[in-house]
Amino acid sequence: MFSNLNSVGAQSGDIMFGGRRGVCSKKLLLGMLAGGAGTVMGWAEEPAAVEPNPSSEVRSPAEELKTFRLPAGYHLELVASEPMIQEPVTLAWDGNGRMLVAQMRTYMQDAVGTKEMEPTSCVTMLTDTNGDGQMDKATVFADKLLLPRLLLPLDGRVLIGETNRDQLYSYRDTKRDGVADEKVLVYQGGAIKVGGNLEHQDSGLIWNLDNWIYTSMSWQRLRFTRGSMEAEPSHKDFAQWGLTQDDVGRMFYSSAGMEQPAFGFQMMRAYGKAPLKDELAPGFMEPWPIMATPDVQGGPGRLRPDKTLNHFTASCGQSVYRGDNLPKDFYGDLFIPEPVGRLIRRAKVTNTEGKITLTNAYEAEKKEFIASGDRNFRPIHTATGPDGCLYIVDMYRGIIQEGAWVKGFLKDRVLEAGLDKNVGRGRIWRVVRDGTKPTAAPRMLDETSAQLVAHLSHANGWWRDTAQKLLVLKRDMAVVPALKAVALTGQEALGRMHALWTLEGMDVIDRDLLVGKLADADPRVRQAALRISERLLRQGDDALLAKIEPLAADPDANVVAQVVLTASFSTKKEAALAIIEKAKAAKVAPDLLAAYVKNGTGRLNGLKDVALSKGAATYQSLCFSCHGADGKGVDAGKDKIAPALAGAAIVNGDKTPLIKIVLRGLTGPIEGKTYVGQLMVPMAQESDEWVADVLTEIRKSWGNTGDAVTPAEVATVRAATEQVKEPYTMEKLLGK
Repeated sequence: MFSNLNSVGAQSGDIMFGGRRGVCSKKLLLGMLAGGAGTVMGWAEEPAAVEPNPSSEVRSPAEELKTFRLPAGYHLELVASEPMIQEPVTLAWDGNGRMLVAQMRTYMQDAVGTKEMEPTSCVTMLTDTNGDGQMDKATVFADKLLLPRLLLPLDGRVLIGETNRDQLYSYRDTKRDGVADEKVLVYQGGAIKVGGNLEHQDSGLIWNLDNWIYTSMSWQRLRFTRGSMEAEPSHKDFAQWGLTQDDVGRMFYSSAGMEQPAFGFQMMRAYGKAPLKDELAPGFMEPWPIMATPDVQGGPGRLRPDKTLNHFTASCGQSVYRGDNLPKDFYGDLFIPEPVGRLIRRAKVTNTEGKITLTNAYEAEKKEFIASGDRNFRPIHTATGPDGCLYIVDMYRGIIQEGAWVKGFLKDRVLEAGLDKNVGRGRIWRVVRDGTKPTAAPRMLDETSAQLVAHLSHANGWWRDTAQKLLVLKRDMAVVPALKAVALTGQEALGRMHALWTLEGMDVIDRDLLVGKLADADPRVRQAALRISERLLRQGDDALLAKIEPLAADPDANVVAQVVLTASFSTKKEAALAIIEKAKAAKVAPDLLAAYVKNGTGRLNGLKDVALSKGAATYQSLCFSCHGADGKGVDAGKDKIAPALAGAAIVNGDKTPLIKIVLRGLTGPIEGKTYVGQLMVPMAQESDEWVADVLTEIRKSWGNTGDAVTPAEVATVRAATEQVKEPYTMEKLLGK
């Protein structure tokens, strides 16, 4: 799942020892954590060669710690491990710093995922009662869950979403015993997704700077307005496990299915997409494990001669570090777990004339920020904690891929190494700079609104984000003057920016304040004022458009690019087009500016996003990463990842073999040719309509001449092949 799904966001979690809820003894915990903190081997001491035959042996946390390699000057500390947590997938903190951990306790407990869909997972709340940085109290906050994947703490409430459910429930602990006793449905989306693919569902659930709640794969974004949840359409991409944002609300996505470690960051998702060809620096797609990693779904084509992973294939759980414990040089860097490679990439995020470029921080050394020699190290989520450290969710297990992908080459590697036996564990680590101590836990849920306002200028982004969220939810109008004062004269630019967005979230937009902030000394504040102005422009504020016009020549490229988008929300088309034309003369990266101009002028000309057919949307979000946007297959060195679909006889001919392939999968050579991908995974978990839609799209694209596939035809083939449990070979498919 996570090798092709990616990370999910979670929060305070809780585990039990023999009962409905419990607290683990201090003696047990200290024994469990023994040896957990300490400096890990630095690069200067590392072995010279890659470990060719790593052991699949399960190690204790203290033993696992010895397998990590990271730069000298930093060390990992164990925060929690089994039995306190088992199969953790994501974490988050409530306003008082209690850690919530979502656990998928039924996830891939063997090579075929037996009993995976039983509702026996949970979210646990972990608490550090003595301030030593190690969790010593655990309670089950919410249990009897079906593979929980969405987690967002609010104001004492916690939003939780489960697998196969297009719903969000609010859980609250009214008795203050660490166990939720209130459960309220706050968002009802579509129908229950019985049998849905685990990898192709939402994750993330972050409260963005703009006060909208986003997930990784939804067509909608959500917002709390005066106590109730509202939804509106949003742009969607095929992003899988994980979602993060930087200081200005720019989001970074990741997709294992597309083997794309980072994308979607050139334009705020509220406006659309602006992918640029060279946004990832040369070499960025190549990871550097320190041990052989043969258990990869892509097969031998995804391995170097030394059997190490040659391309990102399981990127997930990414986060922008915005804390205050690591050096300033780390601030704003993007950290991307790669659980198949057993490593974490540190990416430098460079902004050049408005255009974002990602580079491996250790490209010259051909190394990663963190790499492990333990085959069970499975990093799937990272996050900046309230103490300023970087946290890592280590699912610590043998199999990381969901059952649909554990076939053929991968299944053989899993079974021969005994990886299917390593289940039921999990660790949470944090990265700490040598010689520093993490800061004390917050108490925001117990603080007044006035106290929360002060946190909007905190050096740690977690504090700023949490304070803004709590103030918006409280909607205490008594602090509006204080918020305006921070926005006007606050010493910290990010504090002024957060104050503006907090007022926006409270539905208190002061026009005069916005106009003044268009001239703020910091471009991030000017950019925020522009974005917030869009609501007034939609209402026909012509005079405000005139105030915006000078920023089309702003010295900061990011502000100019924002002007192009913001002006497009005006009701005065000609005046807005003139502003966009003026912006073209500014010093902004040409390809970025062209994408922004296309977006802005398109909106002014009444163009809406062209709605793709369902089949086309599925193909462009899932299938194209192997078969290519043009249906001609994606090159992978001398070979292709998967065969071409354009002009293929099996695509244009009898529908039955094609339907069989999608439902039951296909492996092995095709017409004597071997492909890097090795396996077309079964999609039988998807509906008849889903299969029919995507096959119809394929049969009618790139010059193909096949007729449509109907759901009834898919249902007939599904019934006839019900006993097929392994992917077809071409010989079996064609009856040869």
